[in-house]
Amino acid sequence: MTRPVSLILFLALVLGGGLLLGILTAPGDWYSGLQKPSFNPPDWLFGPVWTLLYVLIAIAGWRVWQRDQSGWPMRLWWAQLVLNFLWTPVFFAAHKLGLALVVILLMLAVTVAFIVTAWRLDREAAWLFLPYAAWVAFASLLNGLIWVLN
Repeated sequence: MTRPVSLILFLALVLGGGLLLGILTAPGDWYSGLQKPSFNPPDWLFGPVWTLLYVLIAIAGWRVWQRDQSGWPMRLWWAQLVLNFLWTPVFFAAHKLGLALVVILLMLAVTVAFIVTAWRLDREAAWLFLPYAAWVAFASLLNGLIWVLN
């Protein structure tokens, strides 16, 4: 498979999966009615942020996949993607705030582990995950506070 084709596939998987989950689990009235911390971002911000993060996630995964398809960085990349795609339905569809907090904290741990293990293999891929790790840390805080407040 050529490099451009594999990159397109990574982008399609990550962006397509994120978009599909966003459509299937749109926050709606339930989320609007929740108590949120004062620093909760406006709803319109989440779409652009996640779109950018999904592009970075896809490129990082593609870069690691080009170098080692079965090593720990790639395994951790897949694990964070599964956790990422799991969090949305747990939080927005099942309304399980506590379970969603567990999922997002695992996602944060796996994301950090990816950065650490990818560092030796592909530093650019590791750097690409830093904004994602920061956002997931912030989202973990939001998830935890929303759980406490509700």
